[in-house]
Amino acid sequence: MTKPSPLQAPAHQPADVSGNGGLDWRTVFAFPNPVNEYAARITAGLVVVLAVVTLLTGWAWGLVALAIGFWLRVLFGPRISPLALLSVKLLASRIGHAKLVAGPPKRFAQGIGAALTTAAVVLFFTGLQPAAWVLLTLLIVAASLEAFVGFCLGCAIFGFLLRRGLIPEEVCEACNNVTLRRA
Repeated sequence: MTKPSPLQAPAHQPADVSGNGGLDWRTVFAFPNPVNEYAARITAGLVVVLAVVTLLTGWAWGLVALAIGFWLRVLFGPRISPLALLSVKLLASRIGHAKLVAGPPKRFAQGIGAALTTAAVVLFFTGLQPAAWVLLTLLIVAASLEAFVGFCLGCAIFGFLLRRGLIPEEVCEACNNVTLRRA
């Protein structure tokens, strides 16, 4: 049996033990490829809800929860993140079918969310709360575009960087090959 690349490992796959007795870290930090777009959109919707509640209440720990969730999704895919697990295991499965899209752009988008929320947490706890709320508002806009319109801003940025050669083509062959996207 051939071993999947780290970009193709399924989200539910457990960490493999390599022949030398250690963990296969590529599997531990694997991100699914492809990704169910419906699950990604549902996760974005849940992020919007949590972010709006955080913004309206001024609850700093909501920022922390959002940042942790993004980091869990970036590092481990949907295997550990509570919002992603709810989306993948319960809500998206009720839709019935999956619409598969490339995983690397979605991981990149999660990375942008992790950076924004982490910066918001740092700003909040260093006394710059208005700046934290501005970043959270930007996150709400981006997550709303994904959830309600199906436009992934992070994926669009990923595509722009890929076309400019700043992201190697090997990272996402399906992103660069239109015939693979239609399959």
